Amino acid sequence: MFKKILIPTDGSPLSSQAANAGVMFARSVNAEVVALHVTQPFAATIGFDGMAAAYAITDDAYEKASSEQAAKYIDAVMSRADTADVKATSLSVSNFNVADGIVQAAAESGADLIFIGSHGRSGLSRLLLGSVTAKVLSLAGTAVLVYRVKDEKDKK
Repeated sequence: MFKKILIPTDGSPLSSQAANAGVMFARSVNAEVVALHVTQPFAATIGFDGMAAAYAITDDAYEKASSEQAAKYIDAVMSRADTADVKATSLSVSNFNVADGIVQAAAESGADLIFIGSHGRSGLSRLLLGSVTAKVLSLAGTAVLVYRVKDEKDKK
């Protein structure tokens, strides 16, 4: 079945919920995990919201902060995998488009499944916020399993 499962994470509680489910799925099918975080390059922050200019952040400072943040997010998935006794490797990539970064990382790492969470947004919120998951579905040349995460509103 599946031998290598790519699990992207952005560090959010909902992404963490999906990552945990992905690790458990990997355990159930005896697959290994590739924990992934996609950062956006420094130039993306300038182009989208002028953050770098507003806060006088340098390219080096941004890259260092991004790298530290990626390691923190990936370490959480690696820890889950270790606890579940699932073989795991980590990967951090940079791409202007997060969905492209996920799809490229899946291809380059030899993953045969992308296990990704979805907030299940619809209507105006999906239109305004977009959906990385929807973009991954449209771009991926490999299987994609979408895990519908539950936020606090869904649990009540």
